[in-house]
Amino acid sequence: MAAESSNFSAPCVPKFDGDYDHWSLLMENLLRSKEYWSVIQSGFKEPREDEVMSAAQQKTLDEAKLKDLKAKNYLFQSIDKSILKTITQKETSKQLWDSMKVKYQGNERVKRAQLQRLRRVFETIEMKMGKTITDYFGRVMVTANDMRNCGEDMNDVKIVEKIL
Repeated sequence: MAAESSNFSAPCVPKFDGDYDHWSLLMENLLRSKEYWSVIQSGFKEPREDEVMSAAQQKTLDEAKLKDLKAKNYLFQSIDKSILKTITQKETSKQLWDSMKVKYQGNERVKRAQLQRLRRVFETIEMKMGKTITDYFGRVMVTANDMRNCGEDMNDVKIVEKIL
């Protein structure tokens, strides 16, 4: 009997290229679609060694560990080994995710500095000779979206005013 062909294709795991905001958006979407995002958000707690667990509790723990392992597998696939070597907290998928967030998204001070830089870029963007309006529009939108990712309240009116 001939093998059935399928139109299903495995999801492509997004590779981390240094742009944390973009990577985290893609990874969160992938992990949500696989129903592993909850383990990234809340993690799971190992019981104490002397803690007695019922069969149902043990089953729940085993399922949580398996989910965590699968989520961590996706993260390992997406992060280059040179980066993984620099991350110390990677026992669970939550620790790995949080370590990437701290390392590449930065703390509040870093985000404020980045936002100040983006504000300057946004204010000084102008149409360049020999460039198309599409190029200009793209630069404005990329900068505006980067500002939004840093927490800036960029309303559409401000963007339209910049383009006009």
